Amino acid sequence: MKINPSTARRIAVVIALTAAAVAFIWVYAARRDFFDLRIYVSAMHWWADGHPLYDYAQPDRVQGELYFTYPPFAALLLRPFALVPVGFTIGFFCVFTVAAVAVAAWWLTAPVADRRGLPRWLLAGLLFPVALAVEPSRETFFFGQINMVLVLLILADFCHAVPRKWFWAGAGVGLATAIKLFPGIFILYFLVTRRWREAAVSAGTAVVATLLAAAVAPHDSWQFWTSSLFSTERVGRTDYTGNQSLQGLLARLVAPDEPAKIWWLLLALAVTGFGMWRAARAFRAGDDLSGLTLTGLVGALVSPITWPHHVFWFVPALVVLVDSGRRRDLALAGGTLAVALYGVNTFIDWGIDPVPTRSVGDFLLRNLYVLAALALVALLPARSPAPDTPRIGQT
Repeated sequence: MKINPSTARRIAVVIALTAAAVAFIWVYAARRDFFDLRIYVSAMHWWADGHPLYDYAQPDRVQGELYFTYPPFAALLLRPFALVPVGFTIGFFCVFTVAAVAVAAWWLTAPVADRRGLPRWLLAGLLFPVALAVEPSRETFFFGQINMVLVLLILADFCHAVPRKWFWAGAGVGLATAIKLFPGIFILYFLVTRRWREAAVSAGTAVVATLLAAAVAPHDSWQFWTSSLFSTERVGRTDYTGNQSLQGLLARLVAPDEPAKIWWLLLALAVTGFGMWRAARAFRAGDDLSGLTLTGLVGALVSPITWPHHVFWFVPALVVLVDSGRRRDLALAGGTLAVALYGVNTFIDWGIDPVPTRSVGDFLLRNLYVLAALALVALLPARSPAPDTPRIGQT
């Protein structure tokens, strides 16, 4: 089959960008030796040996001790990995993470490609290396994190089930919430956009999954929901530079002291209120992807702990900004991409001592994600769809 020159050039560009992304990752990515994944597996072995799951603790030079902090339903999903060699588990997670980034790139760009009359493979192929190279994806991959599981569950809802009004629309968000509480912010998005049925399905799915875990592991579930969930020392130091949340920003200003909780609460309420108002407006304007992205960024900001791998939402923000095409939005896209590529942990070793932020330069570098997310919450546009254009993922 003969390939026309235009298609050949496009294929060459996609291959070149992918090769450049792989080279960048190979040279600059921080090697984490699948640290988090090894904790998951060790905790599952501990649990399989008959110990209480949430009593598992592992020494760490930065945090002091590390624990298994996910809800019991996540533990049920991870439990089978106690039965296979850790090498198999690492290989499985590597393949899954790369495939998940590719699927996410396809889902995010397909509506843009259709509206602009471009091949779907081309836009997905252009976004994939970018999405793979940014620090949130690099950290997800090399830590062996489960973040892309959550991203796919959420996008499956908003790119397929919700726009098609399938009966289980909202279940993906509910399952993601049962695995890790952070995605519960998307139930709030359903509520502020008055999608009551999807909100009910999400909440109901999360409850059913949680009750299933309680039926299988009643003692561990009781310990998590009555004790471990509220033990703040289990989730790590809030002042550590890797914590890119509003609480992390405040904690770094006064470390080693703790910031007054009232300031974090007031900031979190203000950002949630403003961000969800903008998300609802974006939805009403016909841009569900912008609303979804704003919601993910708000969740990252107001969560007490937000590690870099939690902020994949920079990627859909890039899609919205580039598709908008306005000069201001393209400039914001460039800044967002620079922040996401440089990151906060890859190129600077901030040490392990709890020290306060001492200069404007340190404040900017230690809070890059926080400041970028705040800028996006304020400035991310709501694109006006063409007539009869379906919402994201709808065909």
